[in-house]
Amino acid sequence: MKWGGVAAVLLAGTVAGLGGWGGVRVYRGLTAKPPEAIPVEPVRRGDVSFTITADGALQGGNSRMLAAPMTGSNQLVLTALRQSGDLVKTGDVVAQFDTTEETYKLREAEADLAEAEQQVAQAESEARAKQEELDYEIISARADLKQAELEVRRNPLLAAITARQNLMDLEAARNKLAKLEADYPQRRAALKAAIAIQDAGRAKAKVQSETARKNIEMMTLKAPVDGYLNIERNTSTNFYYPGLEFPMYQVGDQVRPGMAVAQIPDLASYEASAQINEYDRGHIALGLDAELRIVALKGKLFRGKVKDLGGTTGPPWNRRFECKLNLLDPTPELRPGMSARLTIKTDTIRNALWIPAQALEASDGRTFVFVKSATGFSTRDVKLLRRGESQVVIEGLMEGELVAMARPGQN
Repeated sequence: MKWGGVAAVLLAGTVAGLGGWGGVRVYRGLTAKPPEAIPVEPVRRGDVSFTITADGALQGGNSRMLAAPMTGSNQLVLTALRQSGDLVKTGDVVAQFDTTEETYKLREAEADLAEAEQQVAQAESEARAKQEELDYEIISARADLKQAELEVRRNPLLAAITARQNLMDLEAARNKLAKLEADYPQRRAALKAAIAIQDAGRAKAKVQSETARKNIEMMTLKAPVDGYLNIERNTSTNFYYPGLEFPMYQVGDQVRPGMAVAQIPDLASYEASAQINEYDRGHIALGLDAELRIVALKGKLFRGKVKDLGGTTGPPWNRRFECKLNLLDPTPELRPGMSARLTIKTDTIRNALWIPAQALEASDGRTFVFVKSATGFSTRDVKLLRRGESQVVIEGLMEGELVAMARPGQN
């Protein structure tokens, strides 16, 4: 009886366990989600047009730049600055720099100029006095010579000693006059040189005064034409990291001489600028047609042409180049700085086999796709002829074959 009871308990436990396991299987079967179907797309044949899209911004073409003046100072401080987007007229003040240093230089130069003018006046007065003295000495020497000649005429009536003295006086008068007449040009030149030295000092002080005054005038930047104002970004920084966005200039910033502070675009010739990935460089050429959609002007489409391609910059993992487009049909509501979506039409391949770019896989130097068959999916190597943003042109497939849009087994 004892062993029979144990067997009965074990049998009952086994039956209960099997029943519970079966219930779990049934519950899982009822609640399990059906496997998601892998999306597929057929291989198509047709004309494939390739485009390059990028985000950019509007700017005026042939912009008039306003730069910090070259005044000899290492840094200029902004004391007044208009806002970006302001409408300015010709002659309106756009920016003002601190003129304290230049004002001090101007006052010093003006003081030096006033002193130099006094020195010139004094030199001229002294030169006139010395000139009169020279003229008097020559006139006196000529008079002495004339007197000596008259005394010599009396020699036949005079004693020998007196006659000899008269001849010596005549010779001395002649020598004195000859020396004065010989030295006269040099002494006049010396007087003029003294005046010229003082006049040079006055000219130097005048130039310094005019330079300081001109620098003060240049430190007020005025609009050369009518238009909307664009304030430039302040790139004067001692550090940089990828992704750093430089702030716009504002009052109190220091500006290096020659650096652009603002620009006034030519609203009659708009252009758009965008940064495009380096791998698209070989597909873009000058003169290609483009379409632009302005974010702020929904529903409007503008036409453009590629105008310029800049140099490639950026870190190795994100190399980009600047692409500029001419806007062919600008309208009055456009403003510099508006965000734009650019679509550049590169070329078209006729009668090509193509699949969606999402279906193409790449690994270990291979390019392949997952082709659907009756038994599932299998990989097949293909040759990539051209890659676009949403389509790729390939070889190695038949038109109508189905390719997976996702890697099988990852769903």
